[in-house]
Amino acid sequence: MSAQPAVLEVDDVVKVYRGGMRANDGISLEVAAGEVFGMLGHNGAGKTTLLNQVVGIARPTSGRIHIEGHDAVADPEMARQVCSMQPQAQAPLEGVAPAEAIELMARIRGASRARARRRTAELVEGLDIGAWATTKGERLSGGVQRLTAFAMAVAEPGRLVMLDEPTNDVDPVRRRLLWAQVRELAQAGCAVVLVTHNVLEAERAVDRLVILDEGRVIAHGSPAQLRGEHAGQLRVEAETVSPEVARDVARGAVGGRPATVAGRRVIVSIPVEDSAGALAWAAREQQEGRIESFSFAPVSLEDIYVRLVGPDPDTEEVDDAPVEP
Repeated sequence: MSAQPAVLEVDDVVKVYRGGMRANDGISLEVAAGEVFGMLGHNGAGKTTLLNQVVGIARPTSGRIHIEGHDAVADPEMARQVCSMQPQAQAPLEGVAPAEAIELMARIRGASRARARRRTAELVEGLDIGAWATTKGERLSGGVQRLTAFAMAVAEPGRLVMLDEPTNDVDPVRRRLLWAQVRELAQAGCAVVLVTHNVLEAERAVDRLVILDEGRVIAHGSPAQLRGEHAGQLRVEAETVSPEVARDVARGAVGGRPATVAGRRVIVSIPVEDSAGALAWAAREQQEGRIESFSFAPVSLEDIYVRLVGPDPDTEEVDDAPVEP
């Protein structure tokens, strides 16, 4: 936990919808000032439901939510004043240009006219969306709309900033610019909650995180802490010539170790001491024309995530072959 005071405290929150669906099942977490805190999980894991309860859109069935020591459940108006939120859905921008929308949101959030204009200019430049600053929303690409929604949320940020899948549809270059803006928010003293299912991006962006599965926290800590016991392992990733070949390659991967298949990719985790054998395996598969390229890297947070909650729907586990001790 950060030495900074907690801005958001969630204590044993349960949310049960009519019909008995349990969206959150005893979630507890704290987010400190100056911290970027990630919430990872597949679709339906309960991430967005929790955010909606923090800002008063939904009410917990049980449990407590405090923002800077105040009861957010009892006083949702306070929560909405303290929180800035970018929802998962796109902002309605029909008839409004990005610069207009950003400045308007800053004014609504209490910024002076001069500050709102200055902040709008900073965000338009910082996110590199100047080419579309005066283009009406219905003519914008999904990525520029998403960047505009992010800028609207942080134009005059509250102490707690919550971002629900902020990089959806955003191109790789501007994603980096967005993450730089997120880090600036934390450095300015905001507590930032980032909801995402993009584990690779989260690993680079967050200070701490929780992994949610079926409404429960199943792991928490910094990325390094979650990698913990797997620090002495390597991730072998091979790009095969087809999904069919990928499944076949996975069955014979590196001494029969369990492999994950995602499209044409085959991913295997191995101990560092087995790297020579894994290199020979990959080189042989490449010479036979089944693998186009391969790489070796330390085990990532994505590998840990898959082990904990299973692969995304477009991936599969292949472990038909016996695993060597």
